[in-house]
Amino acid sequence: MSVLMALLNRSLDQMAEAAADVRLFDREAIRAASDVWDNNLFPLFWAACTSDAGERERRAMTVLEWMAGLGEPRREWMTKQGAIAGYDVEALLPSTEPHMPGRDYRGHVMAPQRRLTRRNMDELVSDYDLASASVRHLQVERAGTRLTAFLRLAADRKFAAGEPAPPALLDVWLDDVTDIAFDLSDTQGVILDVGAREIGISLGPGGQLRAAGGECRLDDRSWHLSTAGRRADAVTAPRTSRSRRPRRPPGADLPPDAHAAAVLLRHAMLELRSVRYAARADHVPVLKLCRAFSGAGEAILAAGSQRGDRRREAAFQDVIRTWADEGGPGITRWFSAVLREQAGRSDIIETPRTPERTSPSPTDSSPVSGTPSQAALIMAAWTAAHIRYQTECPAAAQLQLALPPRAHENSSEPWRLRTIGCTEPNSFRLHADAFQGSGPFVQVGKPTAACSLDLHQGALLVAAGDGWSASVS
Repeated sequence: MSVLMALLNRSLDQMAEAAADVRLFDREAIRAASDVWDNNLFPLFWAACTSDAGERERRAMTVLEWMAGLGEPRREWMTKQGAIAGYDVEALLPSTEPHMPGRDYRGHVMAPQRRLTRRNMDELVSDYDLASASVRHLQVERAGTRLTAFLRLAADRKFAAGEPAPPALLDVWLDDVTDIAFDLSDTQGVILDVGAREIGISLGPGGQLRAAGGECRLDDRSWHLSTAGRRADAVTAPRTSRSRRPRRPPGADLPPDAHAAAVLLRHAMLELRSVRYAARADHVPVLKLCRAFSGAGEAILAAGSQRGDRRREAAFQDVIRTWADEGGPGITRWFSAVLREQAGRSDIIETPRTPERTSPSPTDSSPVSGTPSQAALIMAAWTAAHIRYQTECPAAAQLQLALPPRAHENSSEPWRLRTIGCTEPNSFRLHADAFQGSGPFVQVGKPTAACSLDLHQGALLVAAGDGWSASVS
């Protein structure tokens, strides 16, 4: 049980660390840590809600095994975070079976996600024409002190698909990116050079990405007809009705107040996980939520192990009130709404009054906040015009910036996150120097009309003919 609670605390600590300084914002770390608890929080509360220590340990072991069975990445996360907390999680878990490719609902074998190695790339280029492939999407993003990249390529097949089919999509994830060069003339033609210590990707006449490692996966419903797909089909077990039946999480119904606490914490995790959508990232109060639930593992265990239903329920009410007090008035109002709407409980915490907004005085001479002269790039993404599910999608660009405190704010205030986007950009130029930290930032034009943004003297240059989704201020 102590391992289970330590994993919950580690996820909160991990998210707080990832958002502590938005100039080093790590959106993927927040998404991954919160995603752990999507279908594991109610089992965790079930394991904690008994005063019988032996029963509690048996339940916790069941929950740990369930969590680890949700895929190798989840098991690796548990092992790594458990080790940081001082526990050998791997020693508690049963051994795993080798991963095998799966089959889709038609029974066709599906392409697995694979490491970028020379052997895997040789196999790939024998089935797909990368020399004529086009860039569908490029995203480079900061992950703390490192850079990562995601590249989606549209490629023609070298084998017969059997029926009219759109181009295959190759998704490439790169870790520890060391070099970037890309503009709108670099969207056609791809060369993958996979070495022992470095991966190089050439895009068009002058684009390139270099990274220490990475993975790739084909999104192609016809992959089973490729040479590699036929080999995988020969060694992959057939799909059965039993394999399609989802496993249910362990546990049982929780007492009312424990249930309310579980609902509240789960909705907070869902809110934190919404940073997976870049446009949401600057609206999620990551640090405030992590501060409110800090030490949640010990609090849940202490409340759940109380003897007697009344004492246990009262303890969970106290836990909820403590979380609300730690979060502050704004978070408490959000907690109150969640408890009322999702758990049917409006009796546990009082909702603070919403502060009245005061109109600025006509004599107020405080400066109007304008475009900052400095910024730090967190993420830059470009998407080509394409058709998705029979819908035309225009070309688009998206930027995530760390901005300094506004002119009228205290200079000691933390930097803030800002996400903006545009459709059909006139230009998009990105070089590695754009991610070197805070630097000179220039806006030409108005954000509601033709407008260009320049960071680090041209290392990032994006021009939007129809303006941006929001102003940079």
